[in-house]
Amino acid sequence: MNLTVYQVDAFAEKIFEGNPAAVIPLQNEWLSDDTMQKLALENNLSETAFFIKKDNCFHIRWFTPEAEVDLCGHATLATSHVMFEHLKLAADGICFHSRSGKLSVKKEGDLLVLNFPASEVEAKYVPTGLKTAFGIHPQECFKGREDLMLVFKNENEIANLEPDFTQMLEATSRGIICTAPSEKYDFVSRFFAPSVGINEDPVTGSAHTMLIPYWADKLNKSTLYARQISKRGGKLHCKHLGDRVEIGGKAVTYLVGNINI
Repeated sequence: MNLTVYQVDAFAEKIFEGNPAAVIPLQNEWLSDDTMQKLALENNLSETAFFIKKDNCFHIRWFTPEAEVDLCGHATLATSHVMFEHLKLAADGICFHSRSGKLSVKKEGDLLVLNFPASEVEAKYVPTGLKTAFGIHPQECFKGREDLMLVFKNENEIANLEPDFTQMLEATSRGIICTAPSEKYDFVSRFFAPSVGINEDPVTGSAHTMLIPYWADKLNKSTLYARQISKRGGKLHCKHLGDRVEIGGKAVTYLVGNINI
């Protein structure tokens, strides 16, 4: 079997920025779960996205090197980029069916804009294991659909976090979002998910389904500009729409290749 694979830097204005994702288009049916998981492990990127067309709709799934996940923003952005720019499967809008329900992507100028379900934001006490996991105590803690979110004082604290990944594994969540207000942006963040094989994710669209509702309420504004300040970094154009959020960014193709299995 011969498959085409695209590697795309998502939430990036040029290659070597943002978050790289692999995108593998399939025909009208999925490969076996085991095969898709092995492909994701072989790609060794934070996410590999697979999509099919079925009943006149597109269906999408995402795999880390270790597990299938319910929602991934940057790999959805990368998939849309491939569909728009390489496969010409849509002119200006795409709708996906996924394990997180219906998702859509539209073009707005040079941005691709994801429309995702917003995550709930519920205040809770900082879990004991996380109080010292970053070398500094967070000010607040919130629980979302899949992740925990820790709020710190300022951008400098986020940039200088020293994460203890072993301690983080004690948290019963997919990942841990660390965030703070910023002078240049509305907010900044970092995202850690050692429980699914990703110590630090460069730019995490799905985390912003929780970040956007929190900061929209905190700053009393519905349109926000954010940056994830990992080593690669990425900018996100955000909008709060009540029970949905919009997350906009750019994408750049790094490579196109063939897989023989």
